[in-house]
Amino acid sequence: MDHTLVENSGVSKLVYASAYRKLTGADPEFPPQTEGRTDRAIMRLLFALHGRKPPPWQVIDRMLTSSGMDHQSLLSRIGFPLPGAVSALRRISREAGIVQTVLTGNIRTNAQLKLAVFRLEGWLDLDVGAYGSDGTDRADLVPLVQQRAGSKYGPGFDLLNTTIIGDTPRDVEAGRSGGARVVAVASGQYSVLQLRRAGASIVLPNLLDTDLLLRAVTSAEGDVLSPPGRP
Repeated sequence: MDHTLVENSGVSKLVYASAYRKLTGADPEFPPQTEGRTDRAIMRLLFALHGRKPPPWQVIDRMLTSSGMDHQSLLSRIGFPLPGAVSALRRISREAGIVQTVLTGNIRTNAQLKLAVFRLEGWLDLDVGAYGSDGTDRADLVPLVQQRAGSKYGPGFDLLNTTIIGDTPRDVEAGRSGGARVVAVASGQYSVLQLRRAGASIVLPNLLDTDLLLRAVTSAEGDVLSPPGRP
């Protein structure tokens, strides 16, 4: 979601640091390491870097929620939806038989907050999504999304018709090992070449060409649609 649909402009790292401060009473000496990790993994690593044992996840979850709300105003001022995000969601939402949701490392409350700030939630069924509050490993979130979508819309969500759109090698790895096709988008810090090397067979430079994106989402796994972009 971050760097695929929205640019948080560093606010997410402020949220993790704030949650750490609330939990420990001290400012973090080391910055949070994100790079496609789930919130569970990010906070676990942050505590490990400081030689501390993390509190129970439920306590961390509450502090992340509180810190997310604390930074909502800042996010609305300096964050923004990425170019093409709105038109991409709108375009795909018109396709019969496609269910749009999120598979994100963010906990659900903070994911919803980000989407609401940028008015993106209307094209997504967030009830069938999977979140950083659901597990530590992103790959484990893939079958969870498929199960939730199957419970609501009927069975049949599997490797052949589940597509993850993401911007990091961890997104690519999660999709491939979790049981989904992957469309990688070089809209974050990773280039087209880096995402190809991570194993993505379909790589786009951004979300601006909505027709190309739709073809990528619905194409066969072996197709490679990589128009000119960053090397």
